[in-house]
Amino acid sequence: MTEPDTTLGEDNWKTEAEGVINDVKAHVKDIHVSPKLHSNNKYVYLNILTLEDIKLCVELSGRGFRIVGLDFDARSQPGDTYYETPYSVLDSVSALYRNSFGSSLIAKLKELKEDSLDQELE
Repeated sequence: MTEPDTTLGEDNWKTEAEGVINDVKAHVKDIHVSPKLHSNNKYVYLNILTLEDIKLCVELSGRGFRIVGLDFDARSQPGDTYYETPYSVLDSVSALYRNSFGSSLIAKLKELKEDSLDQELE
């Protein structure tokens, strides 16, 4: 994560947002860069629909991730809490995210274990 109040080019924040989207998209119903809230060199906004159908608007900046609204494209309820990762944001609001992420992690670990056993047998 970048340092507080870090300025990046608008396109760089969008690139950072795309990385976040790719990291968590399997564990939410929808996540995309807000088409209505303007990104700039200090932040970008993500709209997230959790598996429980909770809508969030999350600001991504050099300070981290912050929930700023409880609807898409909304900045009406900016929180004081900054999260270091998108995982911690989702973990704080979505039990189904935790279950999905945990199940995915277990599946990947089982796959690695099976691959390791297969290599030992060869």
